[in-house]
Amino acid sequence: MWTIIKIDKKKLNFLQNDFKRILGKDMEIYSPTFLVEKYEKNRAVKKRLKLFGDYFFCYHKKLSSKEIINSLQFTRGLKYFLNGFQSSQNEIEEFIAKCKHSENEQGFLTQNFFDLYIKKQYIFKNGPFAEKIFKILNFQKDSMRILLGNFKTSIKKKDYLFLPV
Repeated sequence: MWTIIKIDKKKLNFLQNDFKRILGKDMEIYSPTFLVEKYEKNRAVKKRLKLFGDYFFCYHKKLSSKEIINSLQFTRGLKYFLNGFQSSQNEIEEFIAKCKHSENEQGFLTQNFFDLYIKKQYIFKNGPFAEKIFKILNFQKDSMRILLGNFKTSIKKKDYLFLPV
């Protein structure tokens, strides 16, 4: 069963070791991550950006038991289990499948993860336009026409990472 946990990022290794000791080796922890390229001091720096910050997905068969959940409540590095995960298993599994389908060879999410809409605003997270807001005007084959300020241009979807505003 999949659970959603909030963790202390500094104690992730303690959490993983304690969970493996209590649950066994079949445990899986998953957190969708982007690779973002930012420009700092005139050079490109690559950073990992977690989609949900300090929330992670955790899978193990034993997590359907309330006794196991209660025994894990006070594990080092765990802040809490998000309530309602028992009734949302189908949605969690579909979301994780969508994330894994949108990952590249290195395991980072690509732009295919987001649904894009015309006349909506987005913000660039990498490239020369990083942190700039733009509006999608229309879609073409592998590219799209955008409005960046008063400037209209065409960009390739796969070359840039952008998020909805």
